[in-house]
Amino acid sequence: MTRVVVPVAVLANEAVSFGLMNLLGTMDVTVLGYHVLPEQTPPDQARLQYEDRANEALEDITEEFREAGGAADYRLVFTGDRAKSIRRVADEVEARAFAITGATGTVDRLLVSLSGDVSADRILDFVIELVDDREIGVTLLRVAGDEESTSLTDAQARLADAGIDVRTVLAADASPLDALLAAVPDHDAIVMGEQAPSLQSFLLGDVTDRVAAGSVGPVLVVRQPASKEE
Repeated sequence: MTRVVVPVAVLANEAVSFGLMNLLGTMDVTVLGYHVLPEQTPPDQARLQYEDRANEALEDITEEFREAGGAADYRLVFTGDRAKSIRRVADEVEARAFAITGATGTVDRLLVSLSGDVSADRILDFVIELVDDREIGVTLLRVAGDEESTSLTDAQARLADAGIDVRTVLAADASPLDALLAAVPDHDAIVMGEQAPSLQSFLLGDVTDRVAAGSVGPVLVVRQPASKEE
């Protein structure tokens, strides 16, 4: 099955909602427990001090993911660069996507952004596997004027052929981020591409700032094909 990396600030007691765990029940999961180190703090020192407590928490989270349906394992990193560590581990485990945790209950509808320089086919493949045969609806979002290889009509037809309840939204006069946040109400989680413009700080920025700005639930970020990754 497709693998998803789920980063967790393990020593800050960051929670993973049962809604996200259940949503990823059709996927294999690598839980990435991380702790961002202050400058000049040796990783070995932090590992010696915190490793046992972190591993205990990660084992519990990983077991909950297994109970949700897919295979699950975990990694623990002490790092000075959260974003770099997420990408490195995603490369190592050949993950198709990574998650940004957020509070949600049962996921009934996904908001799927096709805006920007993203691989729409790759995102749609991911969504079809993620939803599987569950009754989870999808809203496809695109900003008007984007040059896309896959039109909203084609994307809608593809998901409908897979048995998914799908709607479309074509946003005008808005940035990709503004259009996304405007469409968040009535959706329980978001799926988007890694290279969507003006979304990098949103995707990998501070979780508190992200929630304060948009009150957004879980976000699943579909990675670019290897040939496009940096």
